[in-house]
Amino acid sequence: MRPIDLRSDTVTQPTPAMREAMAKAEVGDDGFGDDPTVNHLQRVVAQRLGKEASLFVPSGTMGNLICLLTHCNRAEEVILGTRSHTFHFERGGMAALAGVHARTIDNEPDGTLDLNKIKSGINPPHHMFAPTRLICLENTWNGHILSQEYVGNVQAIAKQHQIKIHLDGARIFNAAVALKLPVSELCAKFDSVQFCFSKGLSAPVGSMIAGSAEFIAQARNNRQLVGGTMRQVGVLAAACLVALDQMVDRLAEDHANAKRLAEGLAEFSQIEIDPKSVHTNILFLRMKPGTAHAHLLAEQLMEKGVLVVPFSKTEIRAVTHYGIETSDIDNTLKAFKQVLTT
Repeated sequence: MRPIDLRSDTVTQPTPAMREAMAKAEVGDDGFGDDPTVNHLQRVVAQRLGKEASLFVPSGTMGNLICLLTHCNRAEEVILGTRSHTFHFERGGMAALAGVHARTIDNEPDGTLDLNKIKSGINPPHHMFAPTRLICLENTWNGHILSQEYVGNVQAIAKQHQIKIHLDGARIFNAAVALKLPVSELCAKFDSVQFCFSKGLSAPVGSMIAGSAEFIAQARNNRQLVGGTMRQVGVLAAACLVALDQMVDRLAEDHANAKRLAEGLAEFSQIEIDPKSVHTNILFLRMKPGTAHAHLLAEQLMEKGVLVVPFSKTEIRAVTHYGIETSDIDNTLKAFKQVLTT
């Protein structure tokens, strides 16, 4: 049997339609700006997100880094969450490569940053302080969705202090599908946006950044700075176009499977999980005190053909995605039952 891989939605395989589009893609040298498939993708994405322009980049991590480089000068400050992807999972690139100072705020359980802490984290103009230039939010964050009301409140703070806001929207289409809103509405209040094709949208490679035409022109320069300029990359952009056409609406299936999994896991006395808190394709379960160690449980599940990620001694993450069917969820629950009752 094939393994049931719930480690991440980055493990998805390109669809047959993507493979066909890649094989037939019209290409050119994107370093010179003449790859027609990339140019078409950038126009489509800008329109879809409601921005003036967009830029194709190799990865979400590089996309976030390019946005930091474009918004901030060295020794300037960005406000972001302690458990944000940009701060926690991007190998310190914002400091090492962008020279940007992080002002971190603990993420609330729903992924938000406390508004009062954002306000108090903004440095006043003074030669002793690093100027605050940017606020970074993440949507979705560990599967949680930022409300439009909350984003509006952050935007109001940013405008009051004349600073910008960036969205790490790696899974922004999951949020849009869950809320049944156009993705452009979720991006409207941000000065820049990054999202990934290689997660829930199932394309093999690629992310996008979007913003004003002026911002993207400078971002293109910074993409070259960090080595992100590619050549006949239309073969990848073609798969991304298929993703936008065919893979967005089906994200609702992943959300339903995650909810089904959470509801099943809640039946086990050893596990703490609230199915009502699962709105997209990511769930976290916590082992109750005195029960199995999360790493040991993950190893035992792997022996049963189920792959998950232990995030701590007590927490396990599971992510649903293209290629995971309802039957896989049921078999996953069977594997949990076998492991937890032996």
